[in-house]
Amino acid sequence: MPRIRTAPLGLALVATALALVPPPASAVPSGGAGGGAAVGAGDGVRAGTVEEARLDRAVPQEILRRSGFDTVAAGFGRALAAAGSHREAERTVDREGARLWRRAVDRAQGRGPVRGDLSRDDDRPLYWARLGMTRELRSWSPGFALDDTARTRLLDRLERSSRGQDSILHPAGKGFKKVLLTGFDPFTLDRDVRIGNPSGATALALDGTWIRTADGGLARVETAVFPVRWADFTDGTVERTLRDRLPHVDLFTTVSQGRVGRFDLERFNGAWRGGFPDNENLSRTETVPVTDPAGRPQWTTTTLPYRAIVAAGTGPFPVYDNTTVTEIPAGATAPVTRPEGPTAGSTARAGGGGDYLSNEIAYRATLLRDRLGLSTLPGGHVHTPVLRFGAGNTDPATGAVTDPEFDRERLAIIAQVRAILAVAAGSS
Repeated sequence: MPRIRTAPLGLALVATALALVPPPASAVPSGGAGGGAAVGAGDGVRAGTVEEARLDRAVPQEILRRSGFDTVAAGFGRALAAAGSHREAERTVDREGARLWRRAVDRAQGRGPVRGDLSRDDDRPLYWARLGMTRELRSWSPGFALDDTARTRLLDRLERSSRGQDSILHPAGKGFKKVLLTGFDPFTLDRDVRIGNPSGATALALDGTWIRTADGGLARVETAVFPVRWADFTDGTVERTLRDRLPHVDLFTTVSQGRVGRFDLERFNGAWRGGFPDNENLSRTETVPVTDPAGRPQWTTTTLPYRAIVAAGTGPFPVYDNTTVTEIPAGATAPVTRPEGPTAGSTARAGGGGDYLSNEIAYRATLLRDRLGLSTLPGGHVHTPVLRFGAGNTDPATGAVTDPEFDRERLAIIAQVRAILAVAAGSS
């Protein structure tokens, strides 16, 4: 299938495609193009976050109630109250975070009792239930000393366990491919708090599953979900999660929501943050910060078998090999768009996946691949179509939290990602 040449976008491209209202003034970066300023202020680890504050809106409460996840936060609060020491608190956080992840995975895969009337494959209950848990942990007053540093570490443990990041474990043995897939939380929630993310739904639907590959073999898929927050990426959440796993897999792909009506395989990833606000309404405009910046290339490249994937009939949405980037050419000062990829010595301003966190996770994962000496390991980024509500349900203020078209499109995207993995694993 021929390529379509479009301007690079990224994880926030749905915001562009759907004419997102301008971000609040507090989200505009003050450091300029190279200043790298983080905008927004926190009041300490015990203060509620911007994400947690959205929990009190009617839509998140309805999503929790209609999925049966409305009791998660209170149950976690009771478990915390029973912890008599820091070690017990750690065990509680690990256990309850893992329980939430497993419950969301089981729900997505049709295991366990049906609770509520939301589609089982909906990723939003996991997101909102986790925020309820983090809010409980921030406000918890234990009967023992717990300083901000210790509380922050507990929050980190909760994030990792409830996202599947610390439970990526393929079975031992040979005769099958080991595949690792990552997704993202919902985002642009101030535009429409009803939004879900098909990449997160795909991670839930495929975690721990077996797929038949295009060459007739078998592949086991393990997954995790990442936050839409600049700070977590700066702190190394991607590398911490993937560093010990990449040497043991046969293929990996980071996945995020992309353009309307199409899949994109992003050929090139750029070392640049473009400043779009994250889920905390914070903005970063700077070169992607990584360890050993002296060894940080401006571009990394996919090693997914993109030709085979594009040529295969994987589902109802077209799949494109996207090579467009935005760069500052060597010796120049102004950015230009290059439909055929970056030129020698150029400075990145946007990869095929844009300049937001979808580009950044692809950049970090493929840079880690190369730094680990795994340059031939198939890996890269897949952008899914935008998950949209039905034609009569487009007003965020008055619309329903779900509708049949919303559910059907999510299922279609999940099925096509599964088919793409089957082709990729069978061609590698």
